[in-house]
Amino acid sequence: MTDQIGAAGDTVLDRLGRWMADRLRRESSGYQPYTPSDFPTLCATLRPGDVILIEGNERISKAIKYLTQSTWSHAALYVGDILPMPEDGGERPRLVEVNLGEGCVAVPLSKYETYNTRICRAAGLDDDERAAVVQFMIGNLGLRYDLRNIFDLARYFLPTPPVPVRWRRRMLAFGSGDPTRAICSSLIAQAFQSIRYPILPERRAGGSDYAAEEIYHIRHHSLFAPRDFDLSPYFRVVKPTLESGFDFRRMEWAEAEGAEGAR
Repeated sequence: MTDQIGAAGDTVLDRLGRWMADRLRRESSGYQPYTPSDFPTLCATLRPGDVILIEGNERISKAIKYLTQSTWSHAALYVGDILPMPEDGGERPRLVEVNLGEGCVAVPLSKYETYNTRICRAAGLDDDERAAVVQFMIGNLGLRYDLRNIFDLARYFLPTPPVPVRWRRRMLAFGSGDPTRAICSSLIAQAFQSIRYPILPERRAGGSDYAAEEIYHIRHHSLFAPRDFDLSPYFRVVKPTLESGFDFRRMEWAEAEGAEGAR
Protein backbone atom coordinates (compact mmCIF):
# COMPACT_ATOMS: atom_id res chain seq x y z
CA MET A 1 0.00 0.00 0.00
CA THR A 2 2.81 2.41 0.91
CA ASP A 3 4.54 1.72 -2.40
CA GLN A 4 1.30 2.40 -4.25
CA ILE A 5 0.85 5.74 -2.47
CA GLY A 6 4.45 6.65 -3.23
CA ALA A 7 4.02 5.74 -6.90
CA ALA A 8 0.84 7.80 -7.08
CA GLY A 9 2.63 10.72 -5.43
CA ASP A 10 5.44 10.48 -7.95
CA THR A 11 2.91 10.53 -10.76
CA VAL A 12 1.32 13.70 -9.41
CA LEU A 13 4.72 15.37 -9.03
CA ASP A 14 5.77 14.27 -12.50
CA ARG A 15 2.63 15.77 -14.01
CA LEU A 16 3.01 18.98 -12.04
CA GLY A 17 6.67 19.20 -13.05
CA ARG A 18 5.85 18.73 -16.74
CA TRP A 19 3.14 21.39 -16.51
CA MET A 20 5.52 23.85 -14.86
CA ALA A 21 8.29 23.13 -17.36
CA ASP A 22 5.91 23.64 -20.27
CA ARG A 23 4.81 27.01 -18.88
CA LEU A 24 8.39 28.15 -18.29
CA ARG A 25 9.48 27.22 -21.82
CA ARG A 26 6.78 29.24 -23.54
CA GLU A 27 8.20 31.98 -25.71
CA SER A 28 7.88 35.60 -24.72
CA SER A 29 6.24 37.85 -27.26
CA GLY A 30 8.05 40.65 -29.05
CA TYR A 31 11.58 39.20 -29.05
CA GLN A 32 13.85 40.78 -31.68
CA PRO A 33 17.63 40.32 -32.04
CA TYR A 34 19.70 43.49 -31.66
CA THR A 35 21.51 42.95 -34.95
CA PRO A 36 20.84 40.80 -38.04
CA SER A 37 22.41 37.36 -37.73
CA ASP A 38 25.36 36.56 -40.01
CA PHE A 39 24.81 32.84 -39.70
CA PRO A 40 27.29 31.60 -42.37
CA THR A 41 30.11 33.58 -40.74
CA LEU A 42 29.14 32.22 -37.31
CA CYS A 43 29.32 28.66 -38.66
CA ALA A 44 32.73 29.26 -40.24
CA THR A 45 34.16 30.77 -37.03
CA LEU A 46 33.18 28.12 -34.48
CA ARG A 47 35.64 25.51 -33.21
CA PRO A 48 34.91 22.38 -31.16
CA GLY A 49 34.88 23.31 -27.48
CA ASP A 50 33.54 26.82 -28.03
CA VAL A 51 30.79 27.99 -25.69
CA ILE A 52 27.87 29.74 -27.37
CA LEU A 53 25.85 32.12 -25.21
CA ILE A 54 22.28 32.79 -26.29
CA GLU A 55 19.80 35.49 -25.38
CA GLY A 56 16.77 33.26 -25.00
CA ASN A 57 13.16 34.32 -25.41
CA GLU A 58 11.43 31.85 -23.09
CA ARG A 59 9.80 32.70 -19.80
CA ILE A 60 12.59 31.01 -17.88
CA SER A 61 15.08 33.07 -19.92
CA LYS A 62 13.66 36.29 -18.53
CA ALA A 63 14.10 35.02 -14.97
CA ILE A 64 17.69 33.87 -15.52
CA LYS A 65 18.65 37.17 -17.18
CA TYR A 66 17.21 39.07 -14.23
CA LEU A 67 18.78 36.89 -11.54
CA THR A 68 22.22 37.02 -13.19
CA GLN A 69 21.94 40.65 -14.36
CA SER A 70 22.99 39.59 -17.83
CA THR A 71 21.92 39.53 -21.47
CA TRP A 72 22.67 35.81 -21.69
CA SER A 73 20.21 33.23 -20.42
CA HIS A 74 21.40 30.05 -22.13
CA ALA A 75 24.64 28.34 -23.11
CA ALA A 76 25.52 25.46 -25.42
CA LEU A 77 28.79 23.76 -26.36
CA TYR A 78 29.83 23.46 -30.00
CA VAL A 79 31.05 19.91 -30.74
CA GLY A 80 31.71 20.16 -34.47
CA ASP A 81 30.99 17.21 -36.79
CA ILE A 82 31.59 14.42 -34.28
CA LEU A 83 27.92 13.41 -33.99
CA PRO A 84 26.31 11.36 -36.78
CA MET A 85 23.88 12.69 -39.33
CA PRO A 86 20.22 12.07 -38.43
CA GLU A 87 18.64 9.07 -40.13
CA ASP A 88 15.94 11.30 -41.58
CA GLY A 89 18.54 13.28 -43.53
CA GLY A 90 18.14 16.42 -41.43
CA GLU A 91 20.86 18.80 -40.27
CA ARG A 92 23.74 17.35 -38.27
CA PRO A 93 23.55 18.25 -34.55
CA ARG A 94 26.58 20.36 -33.66
CA LEU A 95 25.55 21.75 -30.27
CA VAL A 96 25.11 19.94 -26.97
CA GLU A 97 22.95 21.73 -24.42
CA VAL A 98 20.80 21.16 -21.35
CA ASN A 99 17.17 22.19 -21.66
CA LEU A 100 14.48 22.29 -19.04
CA GLY A 101 12.16 19.34 -19.56
CA GLU A 102 14.49 17.64 -22.06
CA GLY A 103 17.78 17.25 -20.24
CA CYS A 104 21.07 17.00 -22.15
CA VAL A 105 20.41 16.91 -25.90
CA ALA A 106 22.19 17.49 -29.21
CA VAL A 107 20.66 20.09 -31.55
CA PRO A 108 21.54 21.65 -34.92
CA LEU A 109 23.29 25.01 -34.96
CA SER A 110 20.47 26.53 -36.99
CA LYS A 111 18.26 26.40 -33.90
CA TYR A 112 19.80 29.72 -32.88
CA GLU A 113 20.22 31.28 -36.32
CA THR A 114 17.95 34.22 -35.49
CA TYR A 115 19.08 34.79 -31.88
CA ASN A 116 21.61 37.13 -30.36
CA THR A 117 24.66 34.99 -29.63
CA ARG A 118 28.21 35.29 -28.35
CA ILE A 119 31.14 32.91 -28.80
CA CYS A 120 33.40 32.38 -25.78
CA ARG A 121 36.58 30.40 -26.43
CA ALA A 122 38.86 28.91 -23.78
CA ALA A 123 42.40 30.13 -24.33
CA GLY A 124 45.38 27.85 -24.85
CA LEU A 125 43.63 24.50 -25.23
CA ASP A 126 45.26 21.92 -27.47
CA ASP A 127 43.33 19.50 -29.67
CA ASP A 128 43.28 16.75 -27.02
CA GLU A 129 41.92 19.09 -24.35
CA ARG A 130 39.19 20.44 -26.63
CA ALA A 131 38.30 16.86 -27.53
CA ALA A 132 38.06 15.95 -23.83
CA VAL A 133 35.61 18.80 -23.17
CA VAL A 134 33.53 17.74 -26.17
CA GLN A 135 33.52 14.08 -25.10
CA PHE A 136 32.41 15.03 -21.58
CA MET A 137 29.32 16.73 -22.99
CA ILE A 138 28.59 13.94 -25.47
CA GLY A 139 29.00 11.39 -22.69
CA ASN A 140 26.18 13.09 -20.79
CA LEU A 141 23.66 13.06 -23.66
CA GLY A 142 20.40 11.71 -22.30
CA LEU A 143 20.98 13.09 -18.81
CA ARG A 144 17.55 14.04 -17.53
CA TYR A 145 16.37 16.84 -15.32
CA ASP A 146 14.17 15.54 -12.50
CA LEU A 147 10.95 17.48 -12.98
CA ARG A 148 9.81 16.41 -9.52
CA ASN A 149 12.21 18.98 -8.05
CA ILE A 150 9.32 21.40 -7.80
CA PHE A 151 11.24 24.01 -5.81
CA ASP A 152 13.83 24.18 -8.59
CA LEU A 153 11.10 25.07 -11.07
CA ALA A 154 8.98 27.32 -8.87
CA ARG A 155 11.73 29.93 -8.41
CA TYR A 156 11.47 30.89 -12.09
CA PHE A 157 7.81 31.86 -11.92
CA LEU A 158 8.84 35.14 -10.31
CA PRO A 159 11.09 36.62 -13.01
CA THR A 160 11.74 39.73 -10.87
CA PRO A 161 11.69 38.58 -7.24
CA PRO A 162 11.91 41.40 -4.64
CA VAL A 163 15.34 40.48 -3.27
CA PRO A 164 18.58 42.50 -3.04
CA VAL A 165 20.94 42.24 -6.02
CA ARG A 166 23.61 40.46 -3.97
CA TRP A 167 21.17 37.63 -3.17
CA ARG A 168 19.73 37.09 -6.64
CA ARG A 169 22.49 34.80 -7.78
CA ARG A 170 21.98 32.57 -4.77
CA MET A 171 18.41 32.02 -5.91
CA LEU A 172 19.84 29.96 -8.77
CA ALA A 173 21.06 27.47 -6.16
CA PHE A 174 17.75 27.34 -4.28
CA GLY A 175 15.81 24.12 -4.41
CA SER A 176 16.40 20.40 -4.11
CA GLY A 177 18.44 17.81 -5.91
CA ASP A 178 21.03 19.14 -8.36
CA PRO A 179 20.16 22.83 -8.00
CA THR A 180 21.14 24.13 -11.41
CA ARG A 181 20.45 21.17 -13.65
CA ALA A 182 17.85 23.33 -15.39
CA ILE A 183 20.58 25.86 -16.20
CA CYS A 184 22.73 24.74 -19.11
CA SER A 185 25.92 26.35 -17.81
CA SER A 186 26.22 23.86 -14.95
CA LEU A 187 27.14 20.90 -17.15
CA ILE A 188 29.42 22.99 -19.39
CA ALA A 189 31.28 24.19 -16.29
CA GLN A 190 31.76 20.58 -15.26
CA ALA A 191 33.15 19.78 -18.71
CA PHE A 192 35.89 22.41 -18.38
CA GLN A 193 36.57 21.52 -14.77
CA SER A 194 37.13 17.92 -15.90
CA ILE A 195 40.37 19.13 -17.55
CA ARG A 196 41.03 21.59 -14.68
CA TYR A 197 40.40 24.65 -16.80
CA PRO A 198 39.36 27.75 -14.77
CA ILE A 199 36.25 29.80 -15.44
CA LEU A 200 35.81 32.29 -12.60
CA PRO A 201 38.11 31.23 -9.76
CA GLU A 202 37.74 32.85 -6.39
CA ARG A 203 40.70 34.57 -4.82
CA ARG A 204 41.40 33.39 -1.32
CA ALA A 205 44.11 34.51 1.05
CA GLY A 206 46.62 31.82 1.88
CA GLY A 207 47.54 30.48 5.31
CA SER A 208 49.72 32.25 7.87
CA ASP A 209 52.91 31.20 6.08
CA TYR A 210 51.66 32.52 2.75
CA ALA A 211 49.67 35.59 3.77
CA ALA A 212 50.44 37.45 0.54
CA GLU A 213 49.75 34.50 -1.73
CA GLU A 214 46.45 34.17 -3.58
CA ILE A 215 45.07 30.71 -4.03
CA TYR A 216 42.81 30.20 -6.99
CA HIS A 217 39.94 27.95 -6.14
CA ILE A 218 37.73 26.48 -8.84
CA ARG A 219 34.17 27.07 -7.77
CA HIS A 220 31.58 24.35 -7.63
CA HIS A 221 29.85 23.97 -10.98
CA SER A 222 26.42 24.62 -9.48
CA LEU A 223 27.28 28.29 -8.95
CA PHE A 224 27.96 29.05 -12.60
CA ALA A 225 25.58 30.97 -14.85
CA PRO A 226 25.79 31.60 -18.62
CA ARG A 227 27.26 35.07 -18.20
CA ASP A 228 30.30 33.69 -16.34
CA PHE A 229 31.85 32.49 -19.58
CA ASP A 230 31.51 36.05 -20.88
CA LEU A 231 33.03 37.57 -17.73
CA SER A 232 35.78 35.00 -17.34
CA PRO A 233 39.33 36.32 -17.83
CA TYR A 234 40.21 32.91 -19.30
CA PHE A 235 37.67 32.86 -22.14
CA ARG A 236 38.13 35.03 -25.21
CA VAL A 237 35.09 36.66 -26.79
CA VAL A 238 35.20 35.76 -30.48
CA LYS A 239 33.27 37.98 -32.90
CA PRO A 240 32.69 36.23 -36.24
CA THR A 241 32.65 39.42 -38.32
CA LEU A 242 36.07 40.46 -37.04
CA GLU A 243 37.50 36.95 -37.38
CA SER A 244 36.52 36.86 -41.07
CA GLY A 245 38.72 39.88 -41.91
CA PHE A 246 36.45 42.88 -41.41
CA ASP A 247 37.57 46.08 -43.17
CA PHE A 248 35.46 49.13 -42.43
CA ARG A 249 36.77 50.83 -45.59
CA ARG A 250 34.79 48.40 -47.73
CA MET A 251 31.48 49.28 -46.12
CA GLU A 252 28.94 51.12 -48.25
CA TRP A 253 26.99 53.75 -46.35
CA ALA A 254 23.60 55.04 -47.43
CA GLU A 255 23.55 58.79 -47.81
CA ALA A 256 21.32 60.51 -45.28
CA GLU A 257 18.19 62.04 -46.80
CA GLY A 258 18.83 65.67 -47.70
CA ALA A 259 22.59 65.33 -47.30
CA GLU A 260 23.29 66.55 -50.84
CA GLY A 261 21.32 69.73 -50.32
CA ALA A 262 23.14 70.48 -47.10
CA ARG A 263 26.54 70.54 -48.81
